[in-house]
Amino acid sequence: MSTENGEAADGAREAVAGAAGAPRRIRVAVLDRDSGFVQVLVKRLHAHGYEHRSLPSAPGIDSLVALRVNALVIDPALLGADGWPYLERLCARLPGLAVVVCTGPSSVAQRVRGLRLGVDAWITKPCHAEEVIALVQAAVRRSRRSETPVDAIVRFGEVTIRPDLHQAYVGDASLELTAREFELLALLSGTDRVLRREEIYERVWGYAMAHGDRSVDVFVRKLRQKLRSASPGWDYIHTHFGVGYRFAPEREGEAAAAEAIASARERSEGRLAIAG
Repeated sequence: MSTENGEAADGAREAVAGAAGAPRRIRVAVLDRDSGFVQVLVKRLHAHGYEHRSLPSAPGIDSLVALRVNALVIDPALLGADGWPYLERLCARLPGLAVVVCTGPSSVAQRVRGLRLGVDAWITKPCHAEEVIALVQAAVRRSRRSETPVDAIVRFGEVTIRPDLHQAYVGDASLELTAREFELLALLSGTDRVLRREEIYERVWGYAMAHGDRSVDVFVRKLRQKLRSASPGWDYIHTHFGVGYRFAPEREGEAAAAEAIASARERSEGRLAIAG
């Protein structure tokens, strides 16, 4: 890696550690057709200093990612039969997004189903706006405490990593990472050392890797493909055969050039040693 790129990578990693405790405004999206409720909620969000946005209809997951919000207050009833599939896709794709369901009367089975899908809180209307905001605060706080590294925007090469959204971007375009792919990227980019496949598996999957399991290689390949497609001029993940993988952003060709220089130097030193 060049000195310039190495310093940039080191600076990004330091930014992750240095951002701890920095105040960040909560960004909230509201999806509800009850205009009276929305008006009161938005007024209270504004009073609390939150950034907020009322959505006229349910956005696609990609569109919601582009909004870069921390929390979503949603009444899934307005989606009809699509309410449950939408919640499932939302919670699976954006595990770092705080989701607060605010809807009409529901059964215990419905509330339990929502919470098991990944919804952070379920509140029944009529309700007070301050209670909804308190639930948003608690959900965002839990999400930020669980983030590793802390919720900080970091950049490596052309890629911007957003731990708060569990996503990475090149410019404004999302890499559309799955939850597992993002965890893998966050782990690899958090260190400059080579990570063994077994260590990667234990830290991302959560248990010991079985003999012959190729899951790490499969997911690294998928992640590389997305990085290469979005940022074709850069190499990010390097293979250390028989060991594992190392994250080091390098412009395409730099690694090969460095290896060629090192090889030529070794050959030169070998000839000098023989001549001597």
